[in-house]
Amino acid sequence: MELLEALLLGILQGITEFIPVSSSGHLVLAQAFLGQDLDRGITFEIVVHFGSFCSIALYYREKLWEMIKSVIVALKPANITSGVSAKDENVRLSLFILLSMIPAGIVGFTMKDSVETAFANPFLVSCMLLVTGAILFSTRFMKNLHKEVNASRGFLMGIAQAMAIMPGISRSGSTIVMGLFLKMKRDDVANFSFLMLLPILAGAMFLEMMELRHVGVDVSEFWYLFVGFLASFVTGYYALKYLIILLKREQFHYFAFYCWAMGLFGIFYFM
Repeated sequence: MELLEALLLGILQGITEFIPVSSSGHLVLAQAFLGQDLDRGITFEIVVHFGSFCSIALYYREKLWEMIKSVIVALKPANITSGVSAKDENVRLSLFILLSMIPAGIVGFTMKDSVETAFANPFLVSCMLLVTGAILFSTRFMKNLHKEVNASRGFLMGIAQAMAIMPGISRSGSTIVMGLFLKMKRDDVANFSFLMLLPILAGAMFLEMMELRHVGVDVSEFWYLFVGFLASFVTGYYALKYLIILLKREQFHYFAFYCWAMGLFGIFYFM
């Protein structure tokens, strides 16, 4: 893997992991457009996912620290029996995140490979980008958002996250639109959408590391891996920051035009 390719793929991962345009869909289309296999390998997959993980952890570092401290306190026997910790906002948020993982966990362990194989067709991915565009554009008409995240809303956002396993369907777009559809506050939707991604990324990295045991790590590729991680981390952090700004300004639907343009181009190109 060349350094330039590692840089470009790291940037692609960092941006599309957060911007609602489907990272998996873009990889399929990039492979088709360039006419070559852009399989990055298990090791590279781990480091770029870790870059995205670190982007979220850095952006939400204060909130994550509060949640960790609250959960530690909540696990004390006296607090468990008294039920006091159940009223803690950070403890409840942690439980909602765990609940949101259930749909993605089921789909990831049972259907991930078959779904991704079936939709690794650039024409189908282009069609899915049109669907993503329609989903994103629907936010243009969503007003009067005032509800907070709870167990049922968190679980429904988890279902939206699980549905985004199909290349061409954006994970961040699906979860955020689901939250807005449920009339959740824009701040709550954005924060929960990306906080709920942390355990999913951690799970993906764990599974990839299990596969890595049988492959091993080529030390000679250190610089390629470092470039990929750094590109994913830096671009991911600013993509996350930029997306939240647009969501607060009610400009989230602008990404629909990009998805439609890419989808239509792909449909006519691969028809």
